[in-house]
Amino acid sequence: MTGCTLCDLPTGDDPHTAPDVDGEFCCRGCLTVARSLDDVEDLDDLDERRPDATPADEFDGETTFLHVDGMHCATCESFLEMTAGEQEGVAAAEASYATDTIRVDYDPDAVSPDDLPDRLSVAGYSASDRADPETEDDDAVVRFLIGGGFFGMMAMLWYVVFLYPTYFGYEPILDLGGVSGTYLFAQIWLFSSIVLFYTGYPILRGAYVSLRARQPNMDLLVSLAAGSSYAYSTLALLVGRTDLYFDVTIAVILVVTAGNHYESIIKRRATGMLADLTTTEDRTVRTEAGETLAADEVAPGDRLLVRPGERVPFDGAVAEGTAAVDEALVTGESLPATKRVGDAVRGGTVVTDSPVVVEVGEDAANTLGTLVRLLWEIQSSRSGIQRLVDRLATVFVPLVVVVAAVGATATLALGSAPVDAALVGLTVLIVSCPCALGLATPLAVAAGIRDAAERGIVVVSDAVFEAAADIDTVVLDKTGTLTDGEMRLLDATAEADASVERVRERAAAVERASVHPVAEAVVAGVLGEEDGSGGGRPAADGGTAAADSAEGGPAGADALGGAAATDVDVFDRGVAGRVDGDEVVVGHPDLFAERDWSVSARLREAGTAARDRGNVPVYVGWEGRVRGVLAVGDEVRDGWEDVVSDLDADGRRVVVLTGDAPAAARRFADHPAIDEVFAEVPPEAKAETVRRLGADSSVAMVGDGSNDAPALAAADLGVSIASGTDLAADAADAVLLEDRLSAVPELFAVTRGTNRRLKQNLGWAFVYNAVAIPMALSGVLNPLLAALAMASSSILVVTNSARVVFDPD
Repeated sequence: MTGCTLCDLPTGDDPHTAPDVDGEFCCRGCLTVARSLDDVEDLDDLDERRPDATPADEFDGETTFLHVDGMHCATCESFLEMTAGEQEGVAAAEASYATDTIRVDYDPDAVSPDDLPDRLSVAGYSASDRADPETEDDDAVVRFLIGGGFFGMMAMLWYVVFLYPTYFGYEPILDLGGVSGTYLFAQIWLFSSIVLFYTGYPILRGAYVSLRARQPNMDLLVSLAAGSSYAYSTLALLVGRTDLYFDVTIAVILVVTAGNHYESIIKRRATGMLADLTTTEDRTVRTEAGETLAADEVAPGDRLLVRPGERVPFDGAVAEGTAAVDEALVTGESLPATKRVGDAVRGGTVVTDSPVVVEVGEDAANTLGTLVRLLWEIQSSRSGIQRLVDRLATVFVPLVVVVAAVGATATLALGSAPVDAALVGLTVLIVSCPCALGLATPLAVAAGIRDAAERGIVVVSDAVFEAAADIDTVVLDKTGTLTDGEMRLLDATAEADASVERVRERAAAVERASVHPVAEAVVAGVLGEEDGSGGGRPAADGGTAAADSAEGGPAGADALGGAAATDVDVFDRGVAGRVDGDEVVVGHPDLFAERDWSVSARLREAGTAARDRGNVPVYVGWEGRVRGVLAVGDEVRDGWEDVVSDLDADGRRVVVLTGDAPAAARRFADHPAIDEVFAEVPPEAKAETVRRLGADSSVAMVGDGSNDAPALAAADLGVSIASGTDLAADAADAVLLEDRLSAVPELFAVTRGTNRRLKQNLGWAFVYNAVAIPMALSGVLNPLLAALAMASSSILVVTNSARVVFDPD
């Protein structure tokens, strides 16, 4: 059996093909996507793997995903990949600091997966099983509060009381050249050492990592500035000088540490609850005989019992029984599908009304589990957000070091003392210390997160503020995003001799005995949400149940205007019972065709119109003929037309992507602001479709279900509706808390304002360096003034970032 050209799912014995499209496809949705995007290069060419990475389909070992604490830039990725590659038995590794994840391909005969976390826990990084990541960074708080907050402030207090007054010509309070001065300087040195080597350890580690990876970063420049001032001051202290710059070391470390810690708080929100989700997956199953087994003990061909309300644990086929199966979580199909003996079922779908026996398929695969693994694949292989300052570091750091060395050498060559030459070089390093650069991104992002939260938008990844500005294609899921995703009674049509009210009441009277999602929607539509769950229920085997109240009378008679059902039978495609002495039948049109009941042309047209709108037509009849048609489906969200119009007005291409049938998406295809609609697209193909769209444009995906999670992760920007699943929220870069679709254009407005603020901060930081470095070279600035200038630039960045960034226009 061949695989689908688009998503690799089995195509079956009768694959979908077309003369104008190369390949074979598992469904019409994949075929439509391929036809529309056939000008896009092959997906294999779109993979952005590193040159030394090994594609999964070429690797013959096993793959594991590890959570790594301590990553904060692309250099961390390179270092960990290099470290993993040096381990025996590891074929390839790919890290992502945006998700704190490293994917490791390894040979299980050469290395145990239990040993990998220890082997990768080096240089201060801590690797662990991704299913149980540590989410608290208490150590960073302790480093900052104890190392910086106490010892740093103590050292600065001695500067303020004893040293700074002498800089302005005042007499020192104590003899700096005597024993008391030595004691004072020794305390300052000790406190500064704790700040540099304890509080500043992550920065020093980042510098070491950048040297090992041969990839200069901002940590290296910060370490040079702080370390140089510390080394100079230590040597000056040993030779008896009093011009010490330990305060520069303390200021640099504390400012940068504060910025990094603030940024780490933002980053931790991006890790989400993926581990919590995986623990909710079923770990045990029930055999046909009622025996409980561990999920990993199940073998192909085993027969498993799945009761109403339970998830199908593995892909397979129905071996016994008939049931309505809710596939929305996995496929995106909003309407439940009836599964009979021989029909295929997917792991992760929910049996709603009757128990069935499922025979496990050949691969014993769980489709929901496959989606989780696919999400991990996409998240871990996706490059971390490359901040502008990180990209510039590879040029800026070597340039500053060269300028400092040339300046010191030139000063010495012009006849100045070695101490003066060293001070010039030190001043250049200090004045160029990228505190403003380091704060520019996290503070602007924090302001954007604050303003987004005020609009009911939770930004879970700082990728939003870099990616959203370039988005030119917005892909909208249908079920649960453009629609509310809930089955409800939408419309009713009745013959002239049977009022709409009577048709609805009689239908609800017999449907109360069924737990089928369509039946519950009919009952809820007639009785209201609070009463829709009352009445009788069928037995577990789908047999007969009487709908009588506790008092012995017909259930719901008063609520249904006197209509009450007795002797109710639940069938495969409908329900029948007696109401006021008449046999009332409610269900699928085929049920009435089998009974040879007559249907008027008017009602037949109403049923066809409901189906064409993507809804479920439910026939209601008594006395041998159909008396009315009910339309059941999910309703569109309020304001969806304004949302797509706003996106279109911004110059963005709007695409609708759904697992539903084409008829259910037709109303969206007719909207002038929507450029294209892809229907019947399986979840695996959703991610591939987003990637193909992203081959020549930047793509945002808006969705809510687990079936959308891989597509959300594959998009440049993933936006999840809060009413959706945890898996979708974890894959997204932003979550709309208020279940309000109009928040999507507002998200783009927030990101525009944040990007504007980010560019302002970076612009000021570079202007500052362009002015300050020449002044340092000319000798106008000394290390202390350089530190004050650096602090002033940081204050300006902080003040600018504190302003509101949300721009409603």
